[in-house]
Amino acid sequence: MRNLRSVSSNSIDPFALTRQLIEIESPTFHENAVGEFLAATLEDLDYDVERMPVPQPDPKLVPGAGTEPRFNIYAIPSGSAPEIVFSTHMDTVPPHVPYREDEDFLYGRGACDAKGIIAAQIAASLRLAAQEIPTGLLFLVGEERDSAGAKVANTQPRGSRYLINGEPTDNRLALASKGSLRVDLRARGRMAHSAYPELGESAIAKLVEALHDIQQLALPVEETIGFSTLNIGLVSGGCAPNVIADAAEAHLLIRLVGPAGEIKQLLESTVGSRAEVSYSFEVPLVRMRPLDDLPTMIANFTTDIPSLTAWGEPFLLGPGSIHVAHTPEERISREELLRCIDLYVGVATQLASSG
Repeated sequence: MRNLRSVSSNSIDPFALTRQLIEIESPTFHENAVGEFLAATLEDLDYDVERMPVPQPDPKLVPGAGTEPRFNIYAIPSGSAPEIVFSTHMDTVPPHVPYREDEDFLYGRGACDAKGIIAAQIAASLRLAAQEIPTGLLFLVGEERDSAGAKVANTQPRGSRYLINGEPTDNRLALASKGSLRVDLRARGRMAHSAYPELGESAIAKLVEALHDIQQLALPVEETIGFSTLNIGLVSGGCAPNVIADAAEAHLLIRLVGPAGEIKQLLESTVGSRAEVSYSFEVPLVRMRPLDDLPTMIANFTTDIPSLTAWGEPFLLGPGSIHVAHTPEERISREELLRCIDLYVGVATQLASSG
């Protein structure tokens, strides 16, 4: 065993497991090492473990793609057929932030998004197995980029009725998670010497004008969900200050509070002929139901849930704050992590009894 068991044979030390997971770097496309660690750990805990292969993208098309084998982990208590599955992701955003801790918090890349959640889900699953409520564990690759692991898993469902997905929700049950629309704008122009701009046509000027107009749009609002939000995340173009740019592009992310069709029409009519508009990624809004008196929230972010429709009715719950995820100060509270284990056990017990 990996020094994770506590005094009780049906529990682990979630803080030690979180530390070990954080210390394994696992940016998207490079999840192999953390996958192997989890597979070995779960086998030691007497789970039946399956590696579910996920293809690497073409490195010519996707910068940063890896070369090592890539796989999801699906684990169940030996010989069981769980109706409830815990799920979250193994990959993190870069750059790696080393592990450290203090009296109240565990810090490091993945602390709350989502390696602390992995530890909480394993601890909860062990407790539930001791209560004769078997639960599956589905740990996925690629959530931070395109949910590639979830899409593969969705072609191989295992008959579960409920999916408890883990993301940082401050231990509140999400009633909805916003969708996402990635928008790509590409403007074309004509190169010329900057001393004679009338001989050229600036692609950058076209793009900047289009982006200005996009920022003035009144995007949809949904009363129970909130506002659509737009972020211009990447802009590039041109080759030198003294050359009229013949190409420029921008990549945007819009958080959806409803169907994407209305926003697409707005974008295309606003941009007009100034740039080509395309969409590289689209995930719909997801609504979920409450359970008893658990506190609730609306997740402004997107999860793997829209790509896991074959795994049962979804619930979204996890420790930690999304406000510190993806930052140098990413952390998770020791108290909140322990509280989430209890919440996971309680939710799964309720779902098992309702079935």
